[in-house]
Amino acid sequence: MPDAPLTRDRVAQMVDHTLLKPEATPADVDALIAEARDLGVYAVCVSPSMLPVRAEGLTVAAVAGFPSGKHHSLIKGAEARLAVEQGAREIDMVIDVGAAVAGDYNAVLADILTVREGIGEATVLKVILESAALSDEAIVECCRAAELAGANFVKTSTGFHPAGGATAAAVRLMAGTVGGRLGVKASGGIRTADAAREMIEAGATRLGLSGTRAVLDGFAPAG
Repeated sequence: MPDAPLTRDRVAQMVDHTLLKPEATPADVDALIAEARDLGVYAVCVSPSMLPVRAEGLTVAAVAGFPSGKHHSLIKGAEARLAVEQGAREIDMVIDVGAAVAGDYNAVLADILTVREGIGEATVLKVILESAALSDEAIVECCRAAELAGANFVKTSTGFHPAGGATAAAVRLMAGTVGGRLGVKASGGIRTADAAREMIEAGATRLGLSGTRAVLDGFAPAG
């Protein structure tokens, strides 16, 4: 359980305000950044092809290997490195979900290590597991691989997989596995304040939201 009230401002500072639709235009990204500033969120998360962006005062995150995770590890690493060179300070990479399903956690580890090596130690690395497609055992093992590879966060979902997005059960399992040593990002299908609150109470330390305003409107202002 959070040890302080979940005010609007506090939750906003946990949010990656996200636009990853394939039809997104530069004007859409400009609007995302303007809205992010208005809402007081922590970061914006965009496709790497939309970089560079002017987002002073905000952290810029970009995705790699998105959304399938079926890119070669060297391609993910190169994509992530280019995004950092173009201004991203955080990278959300998708693992090879099929390798996790098959129980090949060494392949998952190698995949994450390749991206970490591509971006260096200073860049925040979030590892997307696609938790709805994995067994509990696979979630735990992928969290362990992410920690071993030097990731900063484990993340539930892309929001694009037909199996679904974030669940409180997955967040709780991930948070229990990484034990506060890594952050936990809940993303995918979080559309209400109640859903966001449930994820935070389960252990999420970051939220990936596209309908951010609607979620934040459900939290009371500080004071």
